[in-house]
Amino acid sequence: MVQTQNSYKNLVTKKTDNPPILLNCMKAFVVGGFICVIGQALSYFYMYFFDFTEKTVGNPTVATLIFFTMLLTGFGFYDRIAQFAGAGTAVPVTGFGNAVISAAIEHRTEGYVQGVGGNMFKLAGSVILFGVFSAFVLALIKTILNLWGN
Repeated sequence: MVQTQNSYKNLVTKKTDNPPILLNCMKAFVVGGFICVIGQALSYFYMYFFDFTEKTVGNPTVATLIFFTMLLTGFGFYDRIAQFAGAGTAVPVTGFGNAVISAAIEHRTEGYVQGVGGNMFKLAGSVILFGVFSAFVLALIKTILNLWGN
């Protein structure tokens, strides 16, 4: 049995191509950076045309990026970009929008309530849950330290 496993492992190693790690990293860096440049351009757009400040411009910028990601995912374009760039599209906030809408699209045949509504936050739900919980714990720690310091 061990001999068969070793021979199979050797066969798989021989037949498997080594992934171009450096090229994949460069593609992820360039595409992820381009998404960040788009986000920065949106921030400047909102500050120039809608009189947002540097402190308040984050929310509309993030909302716009998530909206366009969901739109591109719905039309099937974002998946092609993600196939090319890999982690470069998953790390920015656009990865969150893609995760939410992909789960909804995948289960749309089950209906709007149980399919789309029930599965929309399947993948992104853990991100929301742990993000809110972490923010609560950090705010609690900061409050205790502020009370203790006074």
